[in-house]
Amino acid sequence: MSASVSSSISALIDGLFEQYGPLIWWKGSTEEVMIGAILTQQTRWENVEVALSRLRQAGICSIRGIFAAPMEEIEALIRPTGFFRVKARRLQGLAAHVIREFGGVEGMRTVPTEDLRESLLSVKGVGEETADSILCYGLGRAVFVIDAYTERICWCAGIDAGRRELKGLFESVLPETADACRQSHAHFVEYAKGYCGKKRCDECWIRNFDG
Repeated sequence: MSASVSSSISALIDGLFEQYGPLIWWKGSTEEVMIGAILTQQTRWENVEVALSRLRQAGICSIRGIFAAPMEEIEALIRPTGFFRVKARRLQGLAAHVIREFGGVEGMRTVPTEDLRESLLSVKGVGEETADSILCYGLGRAVFVIDAYTERICWCAGIDAGRRELKGLFESVLPETADACRQSHAHFVEYAKGYCGKKRCDECWIRNFDG
């Protein structure tokens, strides 16, 4: 991990902070974040918000609620997110794992981050991005989420690194707090949605980035 690459990451973080200022999102409860982390796979966040609202109205927007609910009910409620049958199974699998291994969400709070990450990754349908989202946004751990947005911006900036290396790079230069990781991740997502998603490449300062 070279000093020059770390310097480039720091410059990107600073440039995006200057553009957007303080920015924190995804402030739901721990359990809603865990559920949302599954639902957001391969869909837009607007669809996740609809599904979460429907789960709340049904009184099952919690780990124990998902665990106890009939599969058919979960499928119907989360249908707006797409792949609803797969996601319903993943939700119940995650809920069962949390209850079996930790006795519920509160039991997760005292587990070391790396151990908790390994445990989450053992659940079918929970990959690194989903696990890190749960850790950072749901459980307040200083874990940076690498997603397609972050990866694309780093590539445009000339930073040639895989997701795991990028995760290490970000975590090495950011303050070791969940808020710092959340804020920086939010900046990258907002920028990618505003520029990459709208094909505004000609206006993108990152294309000519020289960190």
